[in-house]
Amino acid sequence: MDFLTDTNNLLVLVVAVISGMMLMFPGLSKRGANTINANTAVQQINQRQAILIDIRKAESYKASHIPQARNIPAEELTAKTEKIAKDKPIIVVCDTGRNAQRSVAELRKQGFTDVAVLEGGITAWAQAGLPTKKS
Repeated sequence: MDFLTDTNNLLVLVVAVISGMMLMFPGLSKRGANTINANTAVQQINQRQAILIDIRKAESYKASHIPQARNIPAEELTAKTEKIAKDKPIIVVCDTGRNAQRSVAELRKQGFTDVAVLEGGITAWAQAGLPTKKS
């Protein structure tokens, strides 16, 4: 019992338990947004006609983007989603998958229910050997 009464040991134990939980339940570390990898995204596009929304600035989009993706920069997302079907899955794309979380939350506020972030963003897509194009 001396192990648990030492403050340093207790801190190490708490950190170990929290780390273990995050490994067991990866969703806890994703801040609430669904993430899908590039292969799952391809399946969603082919089987469910998922819509890709690239939230990067126009210059980044023009330099390299997923062929089917629509460019709607994050700051314009609220104003430009009225024409997007709410009955299809939405996959939000950014550079690395980290900036898309806010956009997913915004889309959910607007009534989109099947929304996910492309894990690793356009970078992971390209690393998976999937096609990109320039505009």
